[in-house]
Amino acid sequence: MSDFRFYQPIEVRYGDLDPQGHVNNAKHLTYFEQARVAYMIELGLFTKDQSFMKIGVIVADVHITYLAPIYFGQNIKIGVRTAKIGNKSMTWEQNVMDADSGRELSTGELVIVTYDYETGKTISVPQEWRESIVQFEGLKV
Repeated sequence: MSDFRFYQPIEVRYGDLDPQGHVNNAKHLTYFEQARVAYMIELGLFTKDQSFMKIGVIVADVHITYLAPIYFGQNIKIGVRTAKIGNKSMTWEQNVMDADSGRELSTGELVIVTYDYETGKTISVPQEWRESIVQFEGLKV
């Protein structure tokens, strides 16, 4: 899981630590979320002034593998990539990397469902999203 075209730097805050002195496992989900939003902005799927209430995404499934602890002040970056686009969902892969050494600290696979919050229903992945993702990621259609 090292060939990501998108990375988002993340600051490891003191409040992210658990009593053992490393980043709490739950914070990986927060880091992943921050990077996913930045990825969506980068690809033009979302804008900073847009509400997710119109067309958004819901995380339907998450799997995380923790490979090494993360410490306060460590220079990390979060990778995001789309591995698969289905009808109403996408599989996104993510990782936490030590930005200095390139060491992978955790990996994740998420199923992201496109969702219309106004109607309360899943929707098809918008065609413009497909096109943007395929172009950015170099996916074969």
